Amino acid sequence: MSLMTGEEYIESIRRLKMEVYMFGRRVEDPVEDPILRPSLNSVRMTYDLAQLAEYEDLMTAVAPETGERINRFTHIHRSAEDLVKKVKMQRLLGQQTAACFQRCVGMDAFNAVYSTSFEVDKKYGTSYHENFKKFMFDVQRRDLTVDGAMTDPKGDRSKAPHEQEDPDLYLRVVERRADGIVVRGAKAHQTGALNSHEVIIMPTIAMKPEDRDYAVSFAVPMNTPGLFMVIGRQSCDTRKLENGDIDVGNAEFGGVEALMVFDDVFVPNERIFLNGETEFAGMLVERFAGYHRQSYGGCKVGVGDVLIGAAAVAADYNGVPRASHIRDKLIEMTHLNETLYCCGIACSAEGHPTEAGSYIIDLLLANVCKQNVTRFPYEIARLAEDIAGGVVVTAPSEADLRDEKIGPYVEKYFKAAPGVSVENRLRILRLIENLCLGTAAVGYRTESLHGAGSPQAQRVMIARQGNLPMKKALAKKIARVAE
Repeated sequence: MSLMTGEEYIESIRRLKMEVYMFGRRVEDPVEDPILRPSLNSVRMTYDLAQLAEYEDLMTAVAPETGERINRFTHIHRSAEDLVKKVKMQRLLGQQTAACFQRCVGMDAFNAVYSTSFEVDKKYGTSYHENFKKFMFDVQRRDLTVDGAMTDPKGDRSKAPHEQEDPDLYLRVVERRADGIVVRGAKAHQTGALNSHEVIIMPTIAMKPEDRDYAVSFAVPMNTPGLFMVIGRQSCDTRKLENGDIDVGNAEFGGVEALMVFDDVFVPNERIFLNGETEFAGMLVERFAGYHRQSYGGCKVGVGDVLIGAAAVAADYNGVPRASHIRDKLIEMTHLNETLYCCGIACSAEGHPTEAGSYIIDLLLANVCKQNVTRFPYEIARLAEDIAGGVVVTAPSEADLRDEKIGPYVEKYFKAAPGVSVENRLRILRLIENLCLGTAAVGYRTESLHGAGSPQAQRVMIARQGNLPMKKALAKKIARVAE
């Protein structure tokens, strides 16, 4: 067993030959497509950092079953310390990429399916947990990137899966065979699907017996026949097709989302982790959502570190680093960012073992973490835009800067602090635009709101786990209320 290098990872994705569509055409070579390549580079960083001795403790772990060192993204959390290291690793990667590095969703699916499948087997005598462990060992041995897919298109939100006018609006089993199942449907907003070797499918909501065909979890390779992707459109995405790199803001790294379509895909029995046991659908959803909401206390904080740094540089370049209101805004950005990190660490430190022996975060605190993530990045972004100024959205293009006639005027009228080149000023402004408004909004701003479930989904879980009766009892005891 060995850890893949970043270059080996790139070549392994190239060999997969996935079916990918974008802008109304099939993408023949996603690895080299200029719009898609930055997202692949972000995942590559999870492999490159794992090769460095200084990051070994965060980026890797020792698998207890084999004693081998594996990438932490393929690891099952065995302690609260593991959960804390996960968050620290995610912050590091956010700092290094200023983008979504895409492997978190698969890691969170790994851990949710591991513990849930154990409990399904305990009740029904199924072999889902053993199926998953075999899959897990293969992923660890080959150091694969695994995506996790939970979100269905959902259709009419007022209706259950089996009540939909189009039954395929939730992914479902359409045929059960002696050797496996055939599934049809789609998974939407799939982060990292394009850059993954495998995908774990999970149900998206708690289900009743009538939804048996929709209560399904399994894993398939991303080049499985009948599985294809339609890449989501992002703001400013075609800037990557232009000459130069200034206007992109973050030229090397990025994120990408996809609609993942399953057009009668066959899944062999040994790859199935849930198949009709509806009462466990809600457990799987709750655990995955909890793990993924914990993740945001790391990744968004790392990207926030970059945005705070960019805002501070913009203040320097504008000539106002010592202005009291600028310093106060940077303090507020730091306060908000570190508060998110506190939440990620807290829900990890309060983790506890599941019946399977793996560790799960404190679900209440994980949902509080994500609820804050739906708010604080928006304020951090607002303050960054405030510090940088309106030039973030009105600056001329790199082509204008390079133009023989227009360039000198751009140089003359966009000059600010002494000793700062106009090109460097534009680079920082475009990075801020990228993080707050452009393609990285998927990895920071908008995705902070809807990733890992809507804000209302977290509030539902907070209400469920907040233990209001216990708090009422505390108050009555202190007040000496007798009923």
